[in-house]
Amino acid sequence: MKINLQSTAFIFPGQGSQAVGMGKDLAMQYPVAKQTFEEADSILGFALSKLMMEGAADELNDTINTQPALFVHSLASYRAFSHLYPNLTTGPAMLAGHSLGELSALTASGALSFEDGLRLIRKRAELMKHAGELAPGSMAAILGLDIHLLDQVCDDASTHEESVQVANDNCPGQVVISGSRAAVERAMAGAKAAGAKRALPLAVSIAAHSSLMASIQQEWNEVVVAAHLSALQIPVIGNVHALPLSDERSIRADIIAQMQSRVRWTESVQYMISNGINTFVEVGTGTVLGGLVKRIADGMTILPLGNPQDFAALAE
Repeated sequence: MKINLQSTAFIFPGQGSQAVGMGKDLAMQYPVAKQTFEEADSILGFALSKLMMEGAADELNDTINTQPALFVHSLASYRAFSHLYPNLTTGPAMLAGHSLGELSALTASGALSFEDGLRLIRKRAELMKHAGELAPGSMAAILGLDIHLLDQVCDDASTHEESVQVANDNCPGQVVISGSRAAVERAMAGAKAAGAKRALPLAVSIAAHSSLMASIQQEWNEVVVAAHLSALQIPVIGNVHALPLSDERSIRADIIAQMQSRVRWTESVQYMISNGINTFVEVGTGTVLGGLVKRIADGMTILPLGNPQDFAALAE
């Protein structure tokens, strides 16, 4: 099986795709992947790769480690794939990433160096964890409710002191809300009353992509403004507006706004499909994004790219 890179988008996962053991087989089979893990360890000053490959799970699932782990794994996979496809410079046609995956996509596109991207994602994780300590919140998955109706439910559940909003528009019928605990609980009840099939609290204390990130927004802005950016070599679809990021200004604006804005994943996938994409390659661990793409549109080719056996299948 061979893929046409000109109609292919590479997509990079966000938090929730991590698993102990991630990267072990990749490092054993691909020297460039092993070098990527070693480079990350050197940049961070600790053995992130050991944590990824051997655990413990509770440490890996701490957002301060989860975010860089997923970033490093995605870039290791991407680099290994490029060795199998020397013509990668002519494609893929587009890149996109879910939440932290947007920084993975920007690094794969050449907008960020690996070191700058990793340092940025580590700082992002530290700040988000700190925000969760300053203003603990919660998140919940709402299944089977139209997003426009859910927006209204969130508005009704919010007060001046306690707010809740849509954080991730993952696919039709699967939306994540985020905000203060009391407001999220009210929104869950409101969603059920409005006809949602299920409202499931998530095991997090960080209200990602919500106004509860405001406490660290200014520091995040300063970090992003100081980051060195280069020209995009491959178009990247941003989370905030579900449109291509065209230049340095739009990249910085999207990364900054993403902290408190929803991840428009459904719209991002729809944009890519409307512009000729019919194959999606999930670059990194897990198959979460591929599952979402299947629910957004029929007839798409979905290919995972996280383990050596996946590479072998694609190289046939």
